[in-house]
Amino acid sequence: MLDRRPIKSPCISVCVMDPGTGWCEGCFRTIAEIGAWARMSHDDRDRVMADLPARRKLFKAREAAQ
Repeated sequence: MLDRRPIKSPCISVCVMDPGTGWCEGCFRTIAEIGAWARMSHDDRDRVMADLPARRKLFKAREAAQ
């Protein structure tokens, strides 16, 4: 049976990779995660999505410290 649930995405069309973290400054995914997103299972995408708030917080703290 095929899983026909829509693919969730954190993309906000701000596609700029930060060289210090390796994360997109818009969605906070890595380039590998972005490239594999459509092929990931829903569970794998959910795991990445769960990590994004912490990445965002670290990125903002790092940015504020500069």
